[in-house]
Amino acid sequence: MSDLTSQVLSHLDPSSINAIAARLGVDPAQAEAAIQQAVPLVVGGLAHSASTDAGADALHSAAADHAGTDIGSVLGSVLGGGGAGGAILGHVFGGQQGQAAQGLGQASGLGAQNAGQLLAMLAPVVMSVLGNMSQKQGMSPGGLGGMLGQELQNLGQSSNGGLLGSVLGQAGGLGGLLKMGEDLLASRGRV
Repeated sequence: MSDLTSQVLSHLDPSSINAIAARLGVDPAQAEAAIQQAVPLVVGGLAHSASTDAGADALHSAAADHAGTDIGSVLGSVLGGGGAGGAILGHVFGGQQGQAAQGLGQASGLGAQNAGQLLAMLAPVVMSVLGNMSQKQGMSPGGLGGMLGQELQNLGQSSNGGLLGSVLGQAGGLGGLLKMGEDLLASRGRV
């Protein structure tokens, strides 16, 4: 599992998972399994967004806006029905937001509507962790893009690679996803 993904998942304790399950009306075990697929999907979408210089600059700016936030407070807000998850997902997936929810819904058994809600709950948490990481490590836009490229490459080689490849629309499935990660790393001078 990749570093950003692991850090996000480490903030989702059993009580948070139970609260997410209750909001979705599903069993906690199903919610936890879906979260294990959803977080890498959001992270992969962020990496895809940062695959251009303009995208990396925009994401760096957005991450800075989320830096310094307390993850517990962010979780409390999204579990209470707040947060800007929908807006974040619009920037992350663009026109593929429905495809992301559909793909996660099928893979997790949640259905597209619940999967969309789950993604909207997790997006602010992912952005807050990313913002805090970026701030702590003093990342430039290029450094952030490079880190996400490595993250994407690692995720593409994991069990989530198929879902990521289908949602991000890469020709060639997993091979295209890995190529995108390699290209992003090369463009950031990390290969």
